[in-house]
Amino acid sequence: MKLWPRSLFGRLALLLLMVVAVSQGTAILLYRQDRAALVARQFSDTKVLQLQALRAALAATELHERSETLTRLGKEYGARIVSDDGGGFFGVTPQNPLLVDLGERLRTDLGPETELRLQPRQQLLWIKMQAGDHAYWAGFHWPRPSDAAQSRALEWSLIALVVLLASAYAFARYLSRPLRQLNDAVANVGAGKAQPPLPEKGPSEIVNLNHGFNQMLASLRQAEQDRALLLAGVSHDLRTPLARLRLGLEVGTHDEQMREGMAADIEEMDKIIGQFLDFGRDDRDVALEMRPLDEIVAPLLERYRRAGNEVHYSGGDLPALPMRATAMSRLLSNLIDNALRYGGTPVDVSARSEGASVVIEVGDRGPGIPPEQVDRLKRPFTRGDPARSGASGAGLGLAIVERIARLHGARFDVLAREGGGTLARVTMPAGAGS
Repeated sequence: MKLWPRSLFGRLALLLLMVVAVSQGTAILLYRQDRAALVARQFSDTKVLQLQALRAALAATELHERSETLTRLGKEYGARIVSDDGGGFFGVTPQNPLLVDLGERLRTDLGPETELRLQPRQQLLWIKMQAGDHAYWAGFHWPRPSDAAQSRALEWSLIALVVLLASAYAFARYLSRPLRQLNDAVANVGAGKAQPPLPEKGPSEIVNLNHGFNQMLASLRQAEQDRALLLAGVSHDLRTPLARLRLGLEVGTHDEQMREGMAADIEEMDKIIGQFLDFGRDDRDVALEMRPLDEIVAPLLERYRRAGNEVHYSGGDLPALPMRATAMSRLLSNLIDNALRYGGTPVDVSARSEGASVVIEVGDRGPGIPPEQVDRLKRPFTRGDPARSGASGAGLGLAIVERIARLHGARFDVLAREGGGTLARVTMPAGAGS
């Protein structure tokens, strides 16, 4: 399991959170060190004065009054005072730099014979001093931060940490939002969906990036419009002489076989022009409408049956789907035309519900399409091997189907049919469309 996120937002958020956590931890550590130094300095200033006064009082104490005086001075100065009998004292030499500095100051102010010892468990700091001709140990409780002060410091540290972490998260989200919008926009353009221009605001790098994307989007739309205009113009210019040629055949040609051949060629040219027009159409501006699939399939199949084609249909209880009816009719007619052209009759059309999707299938019993050729044949102006099918065409049928399927958020697959032939499948989500 990788701890480093893959998304830019995750990486930026993690980096900011780490920086905030480290900075906050460093601030807390420095605060504690500074506070400990301040407490030690206050303790040092106070105890030097107390020890000087205590040493003077002990130096003036008579031997027979020493026990009572030590008890009285201990209560007065809040310390435990014992006489040094020369047998050593229980405790350890402090290693804390603050206590080492305190020891140096005490030796400077009270004399070189001054010593420090520490009893960690009792939190007692023992100071040895010379008072007159006798030495004494004075034990003071080492000051510790109060529980209330520690609790307040911890509370404020946690509050500051939460605020900083929330700010870092919001900042990372703010920085990554334009990139997420750009990623979604690129995905929409790649899927053939309508994409409005991105907002050109924010940091200069994001503004420049979105501006470049919007220019690219405008160029693509202009190219799409130019392509549609070109195809429409070419188709219009070709259909006029074709109509005149058809009229001439009907009027002036007496060879029946030649007439039928020329008429078939004209029909083929007319179908090719129709495919050009279908490919050039942009249906993204057509509104979606809820329509039962049977309302589109039934009249389409009836037209093929009247033309003498053997086309079978089986459908179930299908829900109404959001679709562009004319575009879906072109999708189905292209699939059926391909099946009739390359596979022959009979052609089987079926539709069924699968979970949240509706699956439309058009099958034939032709020679089939090799799996490695499927993606290539979905490209515009690409045809299969004429030696395998013996058919011609513009090579736009599957490209038109692919485009309309993507426009409706559907998936288009070409599969090998069980028993031989080809099965064209369109899997359309019940909530499809863009």
